[in-house]
Amino acid sequence: MDAQAVIARRVAQELRSGDLVNLGIGIPTLVANYVPAGLKVFFQSENGLIGTGPIPEQGLAHPLLTDAGGRPISALPGASTFDSAMSFGLIRGGHVDVTVLGGLQVDAHGHLANWMIPGKMVPGMGGAMDLVSGAKRVIVAMQHAAKGKSKIVAKCTLPLTSARPVHLVVTDMAVIAFADGKATLVETAPGVSVGEVVAVTEADLVIPNAVPEMQI
Repeated sequence: MDAQAVIARRVAQELRSGDLVNLGIGIPTLVANYVPAGLKVFFQSENGLIGTGPIPEQGLAHPLLTDAGGRPISALPGASTFDSAMSFGLIRGGHVDVTVLGGLQVDAHGHLANWMIPGKMVPGMGGAMDLVSGAKRVIVAMQHAAKGKSKIVAKCTLPLTSARPVHLVVTDMAVIAFADGKATLVETAPGVSVGEVVAVTEADLVIPNAVPEMQI
């Protein structure tokens, strides 16, 4: 199983029946493909759709049905479309139960940086600022390291997305929570040891006596 599938499968286990869930660009969009059978959740695309389904098979995409990044999505029976004002009203009003976002850095206290300096040839903040501030629960889905450099850092060096900490980070190596404002190792990925996680993590981690392996 590749790293992105490990992350998406594990994040999907955090969803609960009836949740209104917003999926960000990148790895988060894959979560819709791994919702456990029988679990009824409602996916929201911030560009104005509730009821998104899995990524459509090749040749079945509809040009007007896209996620926030412009990639094709499907719509389930009963899906609802609306304008951006309504979409962000839901987000800012605290009606989104879970948002899953990508990340560039998450620090030891759970602060997220998932955008770069304006003017560079990289994606901007988009709706992430509103989502981190407004969603009831914020999960970051990202690779643990990039080009050999930890993305779980002592302090973010990139601009923060929000002053509000995230609740959970799921990477290809670990699940990290932020109880009491401290990065705490909750689970390790299949075949990954606690020592391996610590070795590639810049931030200091709280290590419980027993750290289970992800069940995916």
